[in-house]
Amino acid sequence: MKLFVTKPTEDSPRVFESDFFDSMSRTHPVLVAIVFVPLIVGCLAISARAGVGLLANVGLFVTGLTAWTLTEYWLHREFFHWKPPGRLGERMHFLVHGVHHAWPKDKYRLVMPPLVSIGLFFLFLGLFRLVFGSAYCWGWHAGFVSGYLFYDLCHYYIHHAHPRFKWLQQLKKNHMLHHFDDPSTGFGVSTRFWDRVFGTQTRRSAPAAE
Repeated sequence: MKLFVTKPTEDSPRVFESDFFDSMSRTHPVLVAIVFVPLIVGCLAISARAGVGLLANVGLFVTGLTAWTLTEYWLHREFFHWKPPGRLGERMHFLVHGVHHAWPKDKYRLVMPPLVSIGLFFLFLGLFRLVFGSAYCWGWHAGFVSGYLFYDLCHYYIHHAHPRFKWLQQLKKNHMLHHFDDPSTGFGVSTRFWDRVFGTQTRRSAPAAE
């Protein structure tokens, strides 16, 4: 798979009239790691330089990662599947998430484009700085962004790979049922925990779609 795909293909059709925005809507999953692994390491380094101890950093990282899993669930359930009224709302929903349900095999629209995700990185960092302060926000944010990184890569993997580990097979089955059986259930991608908590588990036991 090419690192940069700028032109529409049969598997990755055009969604924007503008060639620039259409090309920016396609993202190779490797780019997510290239962008965010250094940012995560940088956050941890800044946290250590701010005087946050190792155990405190570990605690902040783990709670930040856990917070991401809940954020992932609610974003998918309440925002990605929200359909505002009118043509503009319909278009917004399609660009945010509908395009993925329309073409779930599009390899280049499974992870968030850096044009969007980098902006969200700094938006959440600013929010966490207000909540936790200038020292403790970095460790939390490192965990939060690590959760996002795992989610994005996991999402790609369960669409295009054949998992051998049972827990990944269960994640794939859960997500495929969300796509092809009942989109009102199975909102968790990297974990099924919050679906169990909020009663939105997938109800069938059929094998995952290919």
